[in-house]
Amino acid sequence: MDVNERIKAVLAEHPIVLFMKGTPEFPMCGFSARAAQALTEAGAMFHAVNVLADPEIRAALPHYANWPTFPQLFIQGELIGGCDIVEDLKASGELARMACDVAGEHHA
Repeated sequence: MDVNERIKAVLAEHPIVLFMKGTPEFPMCGFSARAAQALTEAGAMFHAVNVLADPEIRAALPHYANWPTFPQLFIQGELIGGCDIVEDLKASGELARMACDVAGEHHA
């Protein structure tokens, strides 16, 4: 399976994916830490991929997503953006709404 197929498989398997440096428990960069924290605070159940542990994905994802930096958040297979966008969405309440929509929960 080539690296783009592996990326597609991860995105197909998990509704919310954060490609980050490190893990949510042990982030290896401030931007990744902030994005993971924003997702956690928004109540999002997400799958994290440590790009430092997978150099092939780290090299291919910027081309695949047309986004040069990490972290990268995908929801339902679609690129949402990086740290600043994730934090902006959390601040507006949009991130929590998106996470609930993915989980199949609906707000009244």
